[in-house]
Amino acid sequence: MSEIKPNIIARYNLIILAFVLLGVSVVIKAGVIMFIQKDYWEAVADRFTKENVPIMPNRGNILSADGKLMASSLPEYRIYMDFKAGGAVKDSLLMEHLNEICEGLHRILPDKSVAEYKSTILRGRKQQSQNFLLYPKRISYIKYKEIKQLPVFNMNKYRGGFHNQAYNNRKKPFGSLASQTLGSVYADASLGAKNGIELAFDSLLKGKEGITRRQKVRNKYLNIIETPAEDGCDLVTTIDVDMQDICEKALIDKLREINGHVGVVVLMEVETGEVKAVVNMMKGKDGNYYEMDSNAISDMLEPGSTFKTASIMVALEDGYITPDTEVDTGNGIRQMYGSKMRDHNWHRGGYGTIDVTQIMMYSSNVGVSHLIDKYYSKNPQKYVDGLKRMSLDQPLNLQIIGEGKPNIKGPNERYFSKTTLPWMSIGYETQVPPLNILTFYNAIANNGVMVKPKFVKEVIRDGRVVEEIKTEVINPKICSESTLKQIQEMLYRVVHDGLAKPAGSKQFDVAGKTGTAQISQGAAGYKSGTVNYLVSFAGYFPAEKPKYSCIVSIRKPGLPASGGLMAGAVFGKIAERVYAKNLFLPLANAVDTVSNRMHTPKVKAGETAETRRVLSELKIKTEVASAGSRNRESWSRSTQTDDAVQLEQIEVSPELVPNVVGMGARDAVYLLESRGMVVRVSGVGKVHRQSVQHSTKVRKGQQITLSLN
Repeated sequence: MSEIKPNIIARYNLIILAFVLLGVSVVIKAGVIMFIQKDYWEAVADRFTKENVPIMPNRGNILSADGKLMASSLPEYRIYMDFKAGGAVKDSLLMEHLNEICEGLHRILPDKSVAEYKSTILRGRKQQSQNFLLYPKRISYIKYKEIKQLPVFNMNKYRGGFHNQAYNNRKKPFGSLASQTLGSVYADASLGAKNGIELAFDSLLKGKEGITRRQKVRNKYLNIIETPAEDGCDLVTTIDVDMQDICEKALIDKLREINGHVGVVVLMEVETGEVKAVVNMMKGKDGNYYEMDSNAISDMLEPGSTFKTASIMVALEDGYITPDTEVDTGNGIRQMYGSKMRDHNWHRGGYGTIDVTQIMMYSSNVGVSHLIDKYYSKNPQKYVDGLKRMSLDQPLNLQIIGEGKPNIKGPNERYFSKTTLPWMSIGYETQVPPLNILTFYNAIANNGVMVKPKFVKEVIRDGRVVEEIKTEVINPKICSESTLKQIQEMLYRVVHDGLAKPAGSKQFDVAGKTGTAQISQGAAGYKSGTVNYLVSFAGYFPAEKPKYSCIVSIRKPGLPASGGLMAGAVFGKIAERVYAKNLFLPLANAVDTVSNRMHTPKVKAGETAETRRVLSELKIKTEVASAGSRNRESWSRSTQTDDAVQLEQIEVSPELVPNVVGMGARDAVYLLESRGMVVRVSGVGKVHRQSVQHSTKVRKGQQITLSLN
């Protein structure tokens, strides 16, 4: 027993020594790692772990007033191939299906031939590249999904080698419509937005970055989210897509007709100040018109005769004149401090003696300048103070960036001479942006209340309104009630009996004022042969109960130049089309009083289910022929009988150009673009001609023009 005990103690001591040595070695090794090998192990850790990797949020959408998507971030892709992935098995599959892959790529991306795709893939295979670019451009999500169905490419990236790099790209479904107002963003999302609503509301749209930690486990990276990204808010604008389209088409048609250089239209809701449409068109080098700048809010030009309304309002408000005050305008030419003031009809003998209402109706320069000079020449500051009472000198502090500040000179400022006051009264020697002029006329329509123009009305997060932007009042009363009524009557007479008849309508009353101004060409001044003109019309409709105000402003070279015939005509078209858009008649008006039966309407060709749904809502009997496609999506043409609409289904092949004559623009564009064609549309109504014959073979990327009537 005594012999066993020393053996146990010896073994115990041996174990204790082993643990001591192990502990010392661990401490020594830890010290070596912590101090001597620190840099090496930090480098190893970096290869397996990445801290604080940012997660980019999705940028918020911009919506129209009625919820249509106007700007959204959609993914785009560059496609790559890893020729080392999958080893010999993948390589043999690639060579076996090479022709099929190249033909598929050509079908989806037809700008490169089958031979070019084959050469590209073989070059990458020879290089054994792990990140070989297969196609030089970014492609859409739809095309990426199509390519992903091709042989080998449909395998996961570790076996097949096909992979992508995703980009967030800002898309505008309505193309250039209101593009300057919506604004744009930089290609690099981290740089934010460039202009327009995108820039003004960038902090809300861009959201907040999240943070993730990337950990490599068993040769794969895992993303461990520490702080999730917060997507940007959506914005609901005041823009009405249909009204924007109406304004744009009417303006461009007139610009082409008169060879205009720049055109602006702003349509605003009177009571709320919501801007329903804003168009900024400039002529490009190719002769077409594009949105290049925010002219409606930034152009600092002499407004011309649209400013006369403000001058007459000041004199009425100060009690110097009444609508019946007469002025002898003579032969249309009057000497004013050594310079000649002319009426537009001076070469025809002028207007003679006319009252203030007629001065406005005929836009007499002599009449307005004589009155303002007569009553304010000894105290010009009183006239300027009158303009300031109407807030015409104040910036609007708009939601979007880039507005110009009105420049209305005072008598104590430089270059204010004897001639300044009379010329200022008719819209010269002062600069006011078009939107500021419209805001003034909108106040006249709004019973004297001047409201701030508004471009965005709601901020939405996750489908819930988090901020509603209220209408802001700039000036609660620009003038007295009596002056307001007198000005409203004058503006009505300008359109009804004066020079602005083209702006009027037979359906409702319009009120407003024309403007025609020469634009100084810098050092050349207003010399003959160098003069451009600004023709404009600002007004509102319906005059008896104003709903919308609108300004049309066009810059053009040389004569003829007429605010009424040019800008007024554009205003008239816009007013009638917008009025018709909001015109809802009782369905009972469609009843035949003789037979007491409902008239069957003419129905455009289009998607069958949608057509049937509309006719069903209108309680119009519908008969559908049994022949035709039974696919989920089917198309039909209609014929009318006395008591029903008959829909005859038509076959539409994905390989052939469809016959879209008789369809509305929306159905026709959808049908053609879904087959890979590039569609251009001109006119309004339904399609009456297509440039590519139907039933011919579809070629992806082929252009087709649709003429609507």
